[in-house]
Amino acid sequence: MQVQPYLFFDGRCDEAIEFYRSALGAELTGLMRFKDSPEPPQPGMVPPGAENKVMHASFRIGDTTVMASDGRCLGRPNFQGFSLSLTAPDDAEAERLFASLAEGGQVQMPLTKTFFSSRFGMVADRFGMSWMIIVAP
Repeated sequence: MQVQPYLFFDGRCDEAIEFYRSALGAELTGLMRFKDSPEPPQPGMVPPGAENKVMHASFRIGDTTVMASDGRCLGRPNFQGFSLSLTAPDDAEAERLFASLAEGGQVQMPLTKTFFSSRFGMVADRFGMSWMIIVAP
């Protein structure tokens, strides 16, 4: 069994994928737009003008597959009640990842030494997705 995050960027999925490719080295493994669906969307599922938005995408960050969509395309992604955690191999990589995700985002807890790791910090990226960066002990 495998648990995979599925993130709804509410109309900003293309932008998010490009950001994660640049910031984290994410690799796009699949993408389908609403206009490419073999079946017409259910009434009310796709707002007019959203045909080019992402119906489904998948990308890899390290060993993890993340799935994503533009969802209802309202332009207000809302990520609450969870964080994605990245384990960096060393302090330098933790610093790089943290700085990349913080660009245009909001630092929730600065990256610092803790009793459980040489570096740990929390940041919400420009889409509001919360990330925890930690160096493996």
